[in-house]
Formats: sequence, C-alpha cells, structure tokens
Amino acid sequence: MIGDLHCHTRVSDGSTGIDDVVLYAKRGGLDFVAITDHDTMAGVSRAEQLGRRCGIGVIAGAELSAWDFVRKRKVHLLCYLPKNPDRLEGLMKHTRENRNKAMHESMHKVMRLFPVTEEHILRYAQGSSTLHHVHIMSALTDLGYANTAYGDLFDELLSSHGSCYTPFSYPEVREAAALIKSAGGICVLAHPSVYDSVELMAELAREGVIDGVERYHPRVKAVDIPAIEQAASRYDLIMTGGTDFHGAFSPKPNPLGTCVTEQTALKRIFQLSKNRQD
Repeated sequence: MIGDLHCHTRVSDGSTGIDDVVLYAKRGGLDFVAITDHDTMAGVSRAEQLGRRCGIGVIAGAELSAWDFVRKRKVHLLCYLPKNPDRLEGLMKHTRENRNKAMHESMHKVMRLFPVTEEHILRYAQGSSTLHHVHIMSALTDLGYANTAYGDLFDELLSSHGSCYTPFSYPEVREAAALIKSAGGICVLAHPSVYDSVELMAELAREGVIDGVERYHPRVKAVDIPAIEQAASRYDLIMTGGTDFHGAFSPKPNPLGTCVTEQTALKRIFQLSKNRQD
C-alpha cells in the first residue's frame, strides 16, 4: 500500500486536471493520492468521486502557505483529512486574495516589458483559484521568450529577487498549524529542504505543533536527511512522501509516484485522523 501525498492540479498551479491526476495515479499503481492544491480544497470533492469510481483512495488535503517570522522565510504545511474543512477556508481565502492581488500586479509589470496580453495570461489561469507565476510564464513561453516556465527568465522576472516580483503576506506558521489541527486535520511540514526549514522543523516538532514531516521529496537535500530522520524519531513524527506533482509546470520532470508514502506511515495518518477530535 503506497500513496503520493503531494499533488497539485489546475485548481492551483498544476498543469494537469483533477480527473487526469486521479486516473494516472491509478494507472501508475498507486493505492492513494492526496490532492494538495495551494490554499484551497476546491478540487477535492471531484477527486474523491472519481477515486471511488476507478478504485483509488483519494486523501483530502491542501498545502497551506505560511511564514516563519523568525527566519523570514516561507513555509508550507500539508493538511490531510480535515474533518471540518470550513474552519480552514477563512485563512485560505485570505491568502488566496493576497496572492491574487500580488500576481495581478506582477502580471502588469510583465506586460510593460513584453507584448503579452492579460487575456493570454488569464487563459492559463482558467479553473485555478488564483493567478500564479507559472500562468504568467506560460504565456511568455508561448511567445518564444522562454522554452520552460522555470528557468533564467523566471529568475530574472518573478523569483523573490526578480524585477516583476510582488511580495504578499502569509499567516504565521504556528497559527496555520493550529488551524489545521482545530479543523481535525493532520499537519505535516512540507519539503523542509526547499525553504531551509530544517531548524524550524525541529522547533515545531519539539513544541508538538506538527504531526509529521515530508521526508521523501524530489528536492530533499542529502545533507538534511539525518536531521529530518532524527527529529522524526525523537518526536515520533510521521515521515511522509510526495512528488509535489505539478505536471508540466515543474522545474524538473517528476511524474506521479516519484516519491511516495509507504504503508506504515499511511496507516499512522489514518489512525491519527480517526483519533483526532473534530
């Protein structure tokens, strides 16, 4: 029994529709797939319905954006199986609104530099809960200014130091984690290597803020693995795995099932969810 517990769809910044993610997870031999779009659960119900029809377990989830105010870094938290997802919606909606405003500002900055239209860019964002950087970059690739959404042009324009980047605010990480638990969800720190969150991981684990950590991820750094595993052992964290699937909107090719969560960890997630109060 295995599952890919980190997958994005067109509902956020993935290139693949909900139906295709579920169907390809099934065809790829997975027993479970978690839909974890950024700050939204809008695609979960459809995925669950299709999962029941085609015989694959769909784990309801979301990836919440947060902020480490001590180190001034972004943090992502994976929420699984919230029993009262409505409790998350206020925070997620606020983040989506902040993101959408910032992305539109970035879009107009890009439009002043390139002959790309708003209509062209927004075409890529159809079905998404908000505009994302990848939608802007996809329109630029159509015009021949780049051959991939992530590369030198992205770094120049839309990375955190890019000329068209527009910052926006995120909730504090402990606030977001507490909300996940208040909704009856399982709280897992996503990809600690990506945002240099290993030190934060140890703090959150020691404080009992998180239930698990995403140990298996395409961008995990070998140097971070001992600290991740040590924290998991010391604080009894669930070690999960997920591809962080974005389809074509990924810096490097990572098909579904590249990184997975094994049976023991899956059983722990299901048991903890069963025991967690609403």
